[in-house]
Amino acid sequence: MNQSLATRLDRLLPQTQCTRCGYPACRPYADAIAEGAADIDQCPPGGQSGVDALASLLGRASRPLNPGYGLETAPAVAVIDEEVCIGCTKCIQACPVDAIVGAGKRMHTVITAECTGCELCIPPCPVDCIDMHFIQNEPLGRTAILERASVARRRFENRAVRLARAESGRAARRDSAIRADAAKAEPISRADVLEAIARGKAKRRKQIAASRKPASK
Repeated sequence: MNQSLATRLDRLLPQTQCTRCGYPACRPYADAIAEGAADIDQCPPGGQSGVDALASLLGRASRPLNPGYGLETAPAVAVIDEEVCIGCTKCIQACPVDAIVGAGKRMHTVITAECTGCELCIPPCPVDCIDMHFIQNEPLGRTAILERASVARRRFENRAVRLARAESGRAARRDSAIRADAAKAEPISRADVLEAIARGKAKRRKQIAASRKPASK
């Protein structure tokens, strides 16, 4: 795969990480386009201007946005009904750009300026307390899409680093626990047993000898 081409394609995508294109994030979609495994018309958040930009980069004719992947709409952000929220943290775990803040059993709230409108927080919510609210009436222009994409990409990458560090810490703790368990379960050798018996006998002999000494007058 041409990584340089994939990187340039990724820079043209809106970085909503919404998965509507059929891929888990924007970069895998860019990789698939570079490989010829995906077409340029699968990104609704990028809109028709996004399809045109991808076509221009690839030096091919543009084509209409494929409605099978969704329609281009005005930008929206997630809003949590804080009175209904139970603080389960499932939306926090689902947000690809860490745009939701809160703690377990405490109400959560969305950082509106950071929300990409991906809607990934809605399905896991067990109490249906998240809705999408449009922030303007018309789809974003190309310049605005790229400006938002720059911020979203940075937050997505920072989240990936945070999760990797957390997983590394968990793996280290698991390895430490496994080593500790292995040390506890290590079989006792015959030499260790004989040495322990010898120590016990020596201690017993000292006790007997001490008991036989005449009491001092």
